[in-house]
Amino acid sequence: MKKFFVFVAVIALLCAAATVQAKDWKMIRIGVEGAYPPFSYTTPDGKLEGFDIDIAEALVKAIGADIKLVAQDWDGIIPALLARKYDAIIASMSITEERKKKVAFTNKYYQTPAKFVCKKGAMKDFTRAEVAQATAGKTIGVQRATIHDSFISDVATKAKVKRYATQDEAYMDLLAGRVDMLLADSVVIDGGFLKKPEGQGYQFIGPNLTDRKWFGEGIGIACRKKDKDLVELFNKAIDKIRADGTYNKIQNKYFDFDVYGD
Repeated sequence: MKKFFVFVAVIALLCAAATVQAKDWKMIRIGVEGAYPPFSYTTPDGKLEGFDIDIAEALVKAIGADIKLVAQDWDGIIPALLARKYDAIIASMSITEERKKKVAFTNKYYQTPAKFVCKKGAMKDFTRAEVAQATAGKTIGVQRATIHDSFISDVATKAKVKRYATQDEAYMDLLAGRVDMLLADSVVIDGGFLKKPEGQGYQFIGPNLTDRKWFGEGIGIACRKKDKDLVELFNKAIDKIRADGTYNKIQNKYFDFDVYGD
């Protein structure tokens, strides 16, 4: 009889735990950067907007939860997740093997190549095989602690690398002539720089960079490893918004091409 009551007590505790877990996801706190247009940026009145922001709101709505956006500088974005400042990161984070050691990723929600940008006519075009040679002696700007930072550090071994907290800081140094080139996501460079008046004298240079070793499997949502249920909820939500047209509606607001990729 005593064993029976112990069994009942255990079942009750498990049910209570499940109930608590379900309540946890009634509010999902999302870590965002807010300094990576057109994916995320902060308007003059302090509002967070962009593709990542709209996707985050659509996914959390599809899950059936409320959302709280938490702005966080990029170089501390994973530590803040692990410290429980928020529950997930939706901030154009590439799914890489190195990051998988720390966090759990959902399936991708978009995938675009990386690209170099430089002043028009400043250098000749080059192929992927010629990256090391073409960048030798150049000063290249990248956002700190990104996949682009890792690629440049490993491949452009004869270049000088300048690292920035935000992409906007890198653009300012390119305009000021303090760097010769930048490397970043091609869509970010196009929308955040080349299509603006100050970017008119600049151009893409070199190949589309998609090497899986550095650029991963696409852009995913990062969660704490123990929150496998949240990862699954996001995966189902990604499928849902792609199937019901919500994803395309958001995509078409920011881009004139398929940002999801193959």
